Amino acid sequence: MKLYYSPFACSLADHIALEEAGVPFEREAVDLKTKRTASGNDFAAVTAKGYVPALVLDSGETLTENVAVLDWIASQHPELSVAGPLGRTRVLEVLSYISSEIHRSFKPMWHPGHDAEKVKARAALAAQFGLVADGLKTDYLFGDRPSVADCYLFVMLLWAARFHVPVSASLEAFRNRMGARPAVRIAMTDEGLVNIASEPGIEQGG
Repeated sequence: MKLYYSPFACSLADHIALEEAGVPFEREAVDLKTKRTASGNDFAAVTAKGYVPALVLDSGETLTENVAVLDWIASQHPELSVAGPLGRTRVLEVLSYISSEIHRSFKPMWHPGHDAEKVKARAALAAQFGLVADGLKTDYLFGDRPSVADCYLFVMLLWAARFHVPVSASLEAFRNRMGARPAVRIAMTDEGLVNIASEPGIEQGG
């Protein structure tokens, strides 16, 4: 199994989830501007979409799209999902909201200029994170241990710090709690992101 990622991109969520699962896997960075992998290969040969994450399974099949990759990881490692008849659906519900609303709202932040759009994006993101904070009643989204949805939320909170998006004290505590987990530290070290869980000065990899 091999994960293609770009440092500090949303693929960090998949990297963390795989580390949390404790399974062996290869990882290779991708330059999203040149579309070349760290070993010099053409990333288009992995996925024509040209963006991360891409997870090549042991069967040779390739999974793309963050929600799909995280859902697959959770399906293989139930400790990263939620039990019960609606467990998987609830995780997908949160993953979908993070992907379609929060993640998308960051788009203006990654581009120079567009100051008016960035002001609007910060306001939208503050409201979206507020909605998540309202539902955070325990250490993690679904109880006392993290799911794949927590991995994705953590990355979005790193982005929030980078772009000075205000979040609640409960989400700051959540970010710090996740940032202290061994699996998170390993993934961030692998991506060259050591000690940034509470430091907003990092640039996105792609």
